[in-house]
Amino acid sequence: MSQDTFNKIWKKFGLRFKSHPWHGINIGEEAPQKVSSFIEVIPSDTVKYEVDKESGYLMIDRPQKFSNIVPALYGFIPRTYCAEEVAEYSSEKSGQELEGDLDPLDICVLTEREVTHGNIIVTCKPIGGFRMIDGGEADDKIIAILNSDEIYGEYNDVSDLPKALLDRLQHYFLTYKQLPKDKPKVEITHTYGREEAYEVIKRSQLDYQKHFGNLEKDLSETLIETVNNGNK
Repeated sequence: MSQDTFNKIWKKFGLRFKSHPWHGINIGEEAPQKVSSFIEVIPSDTVKYEVDKESGYLMIDRPQKFSNIVPALYGFIPRTYCAEEVAEYSSEKSGQELEGDLDPLDICVLTEREVTHGNIIVTCKPIGGFRMIDGGEADDKIIAILNSDEIYGEYNDVSDLPKALLDRLQHYFLTYKQLPKDKPKVEITHTYGREEAYEVIKRSQLDYQKHFGNLEKDLSETLIETVNNGNK
């Protein structure tokens, strides 16, 4: 079986089966300047949804604590992973010895439009991020703007954002896991701009390649080898 034949089979699979949000969605040809993102949670959600890593379906992770709700569209960048490369960069910038959180790279997407549900793909432009540390793990939060947004579209770097909006985002991430009497579990050491966001995204892509490789290529080679062996 030729690679061209197998590519045609892959297209047929795409018509019949749902792609996994983490592994099956393309990050986009213009990454890191423009990326696809899978949205799990929206501001009106009273529970935190999260993609089940095995099945790819949304599951309820936990109720949102108290009145604290996410102030933007929230999800992750597909085909990214926070492991050695991301941890090394966060360690270098924060001065702490960190590990990656072994999850896809988180992203919050700003838009002036009301989006009524998650479980969707959006295209957005990263403009910065929070260098967040959660229990000794690098847990960066990329901040992005929905592509062609009429209000936020003019912002090109996190420094362009109104301080009140940035404070609201930061407050959410600092408190969304914390009960009133708990000691702080997370910290944000830096708010960084667009170029550092690009670097974090690129490193998360390298981590993904290292740990997962090119899944389509691997599956293609496995099937071709199986078919060829069966024809002997």
